[in-house]
Amino acid sequence: MSRVRASKHELKRQRDALARFQRYLPTLRLKQQQLQVELRRVEALVHETSDQEAEVQRELQTWIDLWSEPMPLSVYLTLEEVRRGEASVAGVSIPTLEGMSWRQLAPPLDTTPPWVDEALIALEQLMTLRLQRRVLAEQRSLLAAELRLTSQRVNLFEKVKIPEAQEALRVIRIALGDLQAAEVVRAKIAKAKALEREQSA
Repeated sequence: MSRVRASKHELKRQRDALARFQRYLPTLRLKQQQLQVELRRVEALVHETSDQEAEVQRELQTWIDLWSEPMPLSVYLTLEEVRRGEASVAGVSIPTLEGMSWRQLAPPLDTTPPWVDEALIALEQLMTLRLQRRVLAEQRSLLAAELRLTSQRVNLFEKVKIPEAQEALRVIRIALGDLQAAEVVRAKIAKAKALEREQSA
């Protein structure tokens, strides 16, 4: 901590700073808690979506393995549009997935096996889950970055700013007390000298 001046002005400045830090800290702590809760929720959704994706992929692979030649399912199903939005969590803007539009062609009945319709449904599910996971990963990244920043601020206030202001106040009060005591002593000495002069006159 840099050396503080022992003055009433500095005492007021440090008091105001301490009050400001103590008023702002609960807000920061609340934001930190909200971010932690939201980050845990998003991480759980990322894991859940990944598990669902793996399950659909296994299902899709089983059907594809039934077919002796490569099955170009993507010919019959195309993602045309992805609609994204935005939400705010504890003051952080995060992307959201609002919806998707697909273009689907009916596979020819005479040259494709009967399970292709179900495989296309699974492919749409798989692509949807992948998009959801990507958006969730973006959310997680943004929330984690904001949580790191907020945690640093909480630590700065708790471990540096508030203790520094408290210590500065303690030092200033002691110094002002010493100055006041010295002034009282000087006043008493001056009074005693004045009495002495009056008596000797």
